[in-house]
Amino acid sequence: MDNSSGVGVLDKAALVLTALESGPATLAGLVAGTGLARPTAHRLAVALEHHRLVARDMQGRFVLGPRLAELSAAAGEDRLLATAGPVLARLRDITGESAQLWRRQGEHRVCVAAAERPSGLRDTIPVGSQLTMRAGSAAQVLLAWEDPERMHRGLQNAAFSAAALSGIRRRGWAQSIGEREQGVASVSAPVRSPGGKVIAAVSVSGPLERLSRQPGRMHAPAVLAAAERLSESLRRAAAE
Repeated sequence: MDNSSGVGVLDKAALVLTALESGPATLAGLVAGTGLARPTAHRLAVALEHHRLVARDMQGRFVLGPRLAELSAAAGEDRLLATAGPVLARLRDITGESAQLWRRQGEHRVCVAAAERPSGLRDTIPVGSQLTMRAGSAAQVLLAWEDPERMHRGLQNAAFSAAALSGIRRRGWAQSIGEREQGVASVSAPVRSPGGKVIAAVSVSGPLERLSRQPGRMHAPAVLAAAERLSESLRRAAAE
């Protein structure tokens, strides 16, 4: 079947975005995945990066960019992102800490929505930020329910252990104290698709001096409630 729209440059740009749907890719990977000539693939990827439709991970590989999530939310096609704003704002107001929504993208996690604490000492994470999957409570949540092989790979060089992930699955939430950044603590809980798969993590984060060395004791109930509200919005959307 001919998938050509008749506008060649758009068709080629769509090939690049489609190739990145499965995860990060080097330029060689883009060439292999799209069938485009190397100079063409590079030119298009860099142009898409300029418009934030494509970004780079910490290894310099091409990944889908934050602008796609923004456009999806604006169009109302992504119920999770469309619902996240008020849920995160409420979580921030209840806890007094910055709140984020994270999704996994390859070997990193991406902040796709956030509600920042308006003043005072806070952990500021802009939307579109890419952080490691090897540290932090959101990384723990996004890895805890993965299949065994992917979990095993994710635990290599991680700041947490398989036993820690087992504990997270039992209680339903994760906490971290200085894992990602010294002096910062966080609490996270999973957001699930209508089929039960963990597709995102809701978090609150802030300075250790406020969250203490037991941040879950302070904020796990509120974070769990926020994650459940987002999961419920997905279930309602699927039933419509």
